[in-house]
Amino acid sequence: MLEFLSANLATILISLVLIAIVTAIIISMVKNRKKGKSNCGCNCAHCAMAGSCHNRQQ
Repeated sequence: MLEFLSANLATILISLVLIAIVTAIIISMVKNRKKGKSNCGCNCAHCAMAGSCHNRQQ
């Protein structure tokens, strides 16, 4: 087992870092969604779904 870990240490560390980054992004998106913020960039002028994606503020 120790031999496997030492042979694959770089792969394991990089995988853990990538998992942490993806988890942080997902948590950030969920928090923004709960606050009512959008994650799409909000350039709805050229979007085919502009009418159904966001409520227009009047």
